[in-house]
Amino acid sequence: MRYHGIERDLLLPKGDRIMPVRIAESVLTGESGSFSLAEFRQWLDELRPHSYTQVERVPLSALEGWSSDPKTGNLRHRSGQFFAVEGLDVTIPEGPVSHWTQPIINQPEVGILGILVKDFGGVTHCLLQAKAEPGNYNGLQLSPTVQATRSNYTRVHGGKPVPYLEYFQDASRHRVITDVRQSEQGSWFHHKRNRNMIVEVTEDVEVLDGFCWLTLGQVHRLFAEENLINVDARTVLSCLPFAGADLTRIYASDGDGFRSSLIRSCSEDEGSLHSADGILSWITESRTRNNVYAKRIPLNELTRWYRTEDKISHEEGLFFDVVGLDVTAGGREVGRWMQPVIEPHGTGVVAFLSTVIAGVVHVLVHARAEPGLLDAVELAPTVQCIPESFARFPAKARPRFLDTVLGAGPDQIRFDTVLSEEGGRFYHARNRYLVIEVEADEAEDHPDFRWMTLHQLVALLRHSHYLNIQARSLVACLHSLTGA
Repeated sequence: MRYHGIERDLLLPKGDRIMPVRIAESVLTGESGSFSLAEFRQWLDELRPHSYTQVERVPLSALEGWSSDPKTGNLRHRSGQFFAVEGLDVTIPEGPVSHWTQPIINQPEVGILGILVKDFGGVTHCLLQAKAEPGNYNGLQLSPTVQATRSNYTRVHGGKPVPYLEYFQDASRHRVITDVRQSEQGSWFHHKRNRNMIVEVTEDVEVLDGFCWLTLGQVHRLFAEENLINVDARTVLSCLPFAGADLTRIYASDGDGFRSSLIRSCSEDEGSLHSADGILSWITESRTRNNVYAKRIPLNELTRWYRTEDKISHEEGLFFDVVGLDVTAGGREVGRWMQPVIEPHGTGVVAFLSTVIAGVVHVLVHARAEPGLLDAVELAPTVQCIPESFARFPAKARPRFLDTVLGAGPDQIRFDTVLSEEGGRFYHARNRYLVIEVEADEAEDHPDFRWMTLHQLVALLRHSHYLNIQARSLVACLHSLTGA
């Protein structure tokens, strides 16, 4: 039968029912046929002397290649590329704090975060890089195959080319599994986005020094180790089509336990408390109701922030500092450079409250306004904050459900690992990522919160600017529990 001159059997089926099955098989594969986790750890240890960053704190005024604009005070690189540190004036009339100013990183270019995948012996593997960033808490972390800003991959720094970049710049020769622009940290970046990509190859790929193939099952086991899977790998992995029909049949079930309920949460066959249309309407209503007015201003016009030769700080010692680093690196495209970074005050808490509704795990999602987001509001974890920052704030400004998270008992905690944030722009930024099971009625009704299943979140991740980077990290953390 023909329709507008096209044979109907040439039309593509709705969705890809095979890829979620292949993902599930890779998750359930305990070890790669060629690279065990014991061998991975030995490989990582052998890399450390050759792939590293040595960091020395230096005054902002001493940063080579950077200058402070005499009129605005903004910090910029002499190339006009990479990024700038500017000021932001924020008004959120409906927020617990309605107005403030702060430093912000302005990096308008769109980078590439890409993971290559390939089948070995019928099992899908990911090509990951052990990469050292100057702000990493523990040196080497597992990153995507390609993790590069536009300034880096166009070689503004004059260094070596980015390995494997060609697979993502010209992906037409291969199978694109995921390709979507996603936001970065909305409290520290202004309108920053990266292209999150997963590209499948069938040809032989030379494995360069510092790279390795791992199954998703192996990667998921490594999620339990502190500061190992970096934030860029987490955001790309969250965008895998980790939801489909019949997943409960593919995965072994342990009945009514949390893991079985979590697997049902990934399956499109299972129900949800709210419909997809209802969730989309709620997001639109939240974006309409939460007015965010964020205006870039000169850095020297910030209020309640002060600047010395060494750093930029808040007058009460809260939130974060902007400091300077002198970096010497091995195994990088460039061997030495200087740059400003954001150094947060304290370890953050990023948590989903979860509950089982009709045998299906739901997580409590927050429609959260952040000043640096392109669309003002994105879906965030239930709790996302640095608790120390709220010590001197009025009670109404304390994040909702923070006390529930901090007071959770060991029998409620389903995931608990400290993971690092972006080490290229932030210095020793870490968050404690948690998934805590509660009774559904413990979470009071509030217009900015909704219970959602994992397959609903994965469906939104096919599109840009629905889940913030902390929520994407937690989605990847939840996926890591399905093979446990």
